[in-house]
Amino acid sequence: MQVETFVPLGESSTSLGDEEQTDCFELAVIGLGYVGLPLAREASLVGLRVAGLDLDPRVVEGLNAGHSHVDDVSDEDVARMRAAGFTAYTDDRCLARAQTVVICVPTPLSEDGGPDLGAVTSAVRTVAGRLRPGRLVVLESTTYPGTTEEIVRPLLEESGLRAGDDFALAFSPERIDPGNTTHGLRETPKVVGGCTPACAAKAAAFYGKLVDTVVQAKGTREAEMAKLLENTYRHVNIALVNELAILCRELHVDVWDAIRCAGTKPFGFQPFRPSAGVGGHCIPIDPNYLSYKVRSIGYEFRFVELAREINAHMPEYVVRRAQDLLNHEGRALHGSRVLLLGVTYKPDVADQREAPAVPVARLLREREAEISFHDPFVQAWFVDGEGVPRVTDVMAAVRSHDLTILLQDHSAYDLPALGDEARLLFDTRGRIFRPGVEVL
Repeated sequence: MQVETFVPLGESSTSLGDEEQTDCFELAVIGLGYVGLPLAREASLVGLRVAGLDLDPRVVEGLNAGHSHVDDVSDEDVARMRAAGFTAYTDDRCLARAQTVVICVPTPLSEDGGPDLGAVTSAVRTVAGRLRPGRLVVLESTTYPGTTEEIVRPLLEESGLRAGDDFALAFSPERIDPGNTTHGLRETPKVVGGCTPACAAKAAAFYGKLVDTVVQAKGTREAEMAKLLENTYRHVNIALVNELAILCRELHVDVWDAIRCAGTKPFGFQPFRPSAGVGGHCIPIDPNYLSYKVRSIGYEFRFVELAREINAHMPEYVVRRAQDLLNHEGRALHGSRVLLLGVTYKPDVADQREAPAVPVARLLREREAEISFHDPFVQAWFVDGEGVPRVTDVMAAVRSHDLTILLQDHSAYDLPALGDEARLLFDTRGRIFRPGVEVL
């Protein structure tokens, strides 16, 4: 496996010139994606001088030119950040002048089902090479319990400095919810766990400048586990209602109405809703970190394994239902024109990570259906390297396609009109209840 490292690119718009060497940053954020960039924005807006470090020159150049690549951060936000002193770099020398360094790099799954910590270890080694006494280092990247103490700390201490004595080290799980305009970074309580009480206090003081509420965990392991617990809870409950949806169809029960009724209980119940699968980075990925760690100590996390199996089966169930719908109309799936509406993992964002639309499209292609798509946030969509034709006129497309499958209920869609105009509509989101519309 090839692991990229942060390498100075020389003197350019994304590296540090000699005139900047005496400046000091109050925060350096490593990884300017959907977690790191909102953090950098919030810190800039409260008056901190912020540096951003990213491997991708296009990201860095775009940000320095005032352009955002993240849904929840606008170009106007970036302009305000730049006015407040924010600068993005590909050159890691900025870390030497940062009082606090927060690591927000991706942790995808490796081939063995555990977390791929290549980006984390690369970033930590880079920080170690620039570490100075009195600094605060925080890991926000999601991982398994023990990562901060067992991997991050030893790598940082190769600098000759000791965590808790010479520098502070903490873990604080990211809680970014793309597209959520109610609970942003400031409004969402921030969990912080330190290697020592002094580390925790320093991290809590830093985040206290950015968020309304800071919650101190007992230690780094508890903070790491809290993040996995949050998403495992959602993963398992989504699997519950997905399996319930399948069973309710066989029992002639309207699962959506049952959920609506159960949701009126003011205590002891939180409604979850069926779907074509689970998308995004957190829910389908994070519980696997915990399952991986549990297996390493000789146990099985059976709830997670079962939830993963159920949720992974949902695209196949959706395609089978689509085939049944067409068969009922006297058509075969083979050769039918199928339109997929909404290919992102959640409504009103452009994020396609782990979106169930991909396995649905793959299965439809395997059955030789002719697929097209529309998504107001996606201009080009590729499945296994092959482009999927995009329609522009949604209403004309639903009238001309044999079957339309609503995979994501973006607010831009006129759902009642879709129900009226489509030849045959399969609603996997439970939003269009009217005669002639099949609901998951």
